[in-house]
Amino acid sequence: MPALANKTYFNYGGQGPLPDPSLAAITSAWATIQELGPFTADVWPFVGRTTESLRQRLAQWFGVSPRRLAFTENVTSGCVLPLWGLPWRSGDELLLSDAEHPGVLAACQELARREQLGLAVLPVQDLCGSEATAAAGVLEALEASLTPRTRLVALSHLLWNTGQTMPIAAVAERLAAHPNHPWLLVDGAQSLGSLPVASAAVAADIYACTGHKWCCGPEGLGAVALSERLLAESRPTLIGWRSLANESSGGSSFHADARRFEVATSCVPLAAGLSTSLQLLEAEGDAATRLEAIRQRSHQLWQGLQLLPGVHTLLQVPPPAGLVSFTLADTGGQVRVPAHVVQQLGAQRIWLRSLDDPACLRACTHLTTSAAEVKQLLAALA
Repeated sequence: MPALANKTYFNYGGQGPLPDPSLAAITSAWATIQELGPFTADVWPFVGRTTESLRQRLAQWFGVSPRRLAFTENVTSGCVLPLWGLPWRSGDELLLSDAEHPGVLAACQELARREQLGLAVLPVQDLCGSEATAAAGVLEALEASLTPRTRLVALSHLLWNTGQTMPIAAVAERLAAHPNHPWLLVDGAQSLGSLPVASAAVAADIYACTGHKWCCGPEGLGAVALSERLLAESRPTLIGWRSLANESSGGSSFHADARRFEVATSCVPLAAGLSTSLQLLEAEGDAATRLEAIRQRSHQLWQGLQLLPGVHTLLQVPPPAGLVSFTLADTGGQVRVPAHVVQQLGAQRIWLRSLDDPACLRACTHLTTSAAEVKQLLAALA
């Protein structure tokens, strides 16, 4: 990974560095497309093999049939395109967790404005204990927040700000017992590549991920897994030739599967790059094995932070995955502005990021993070 050669990197939740083999796969795919000739009869079999092999690989990661998987540019489009195609009724209510990413939150707010929907908040951000305690707290909060009008619940799998995991399968089971059987929208931006996702992706109606974060793939390519009931009820929103099973018949021939939410021309070489990054991750072991390696470094960091005066970690226990969020105060007890700390660390070529809600610092450990790098960060913070 060339990006790791000249810095100490803790921002995999923002963007993962691209490995050399993935960059080579992208470059090779570009060259092949040009050699075969863009838009010639010879190029389409190569395009089909490249995209469909990635669809098959991602379907295995998600634990779903390939027909349930659509390619997207990013998590937000993966959430929004099927969400806006659902049959809404004026007065329906969207229940959004208080830890959702602004992109998804803004899309839901605009949908509510256009369709005259209600908005409610599911409080989960303050659940900072163990996974089991947090899971119980989520279900308790869900029970208190559901109403007869609830038609959708939006809840991330791994919270991007606190680093807590959410019990997606248990939430889906509870929603199935609700008279409205509300849709379950899951932002999986921080989960694919960092923890097992299959049980959550199978249970959700919309489970959207990106390839450029924990998967260390290229930016501009993601995927969304859609439930069979959503495929039966949601209509395409942003429509192009890839939405159609038969181009010549226009809108009367949308794909019956998740491909109806794909739009038009996209960058095929990105699929070659992401597929290579996924293969590199697979070579490190299955999802549970990789998560254990990620936790070794995140636990090392969390435990080290407990020893630093003025540091407060958002989670009260070692994190369940690779996100470690914390605040830093000076000797007088004044909390330092997170963005200023990021700048100071960046001057030492140590990179993490600041968040606004809640205002904190966030460091991410991945398979490529070494124990020495964690020690280096702790020393710099001290």
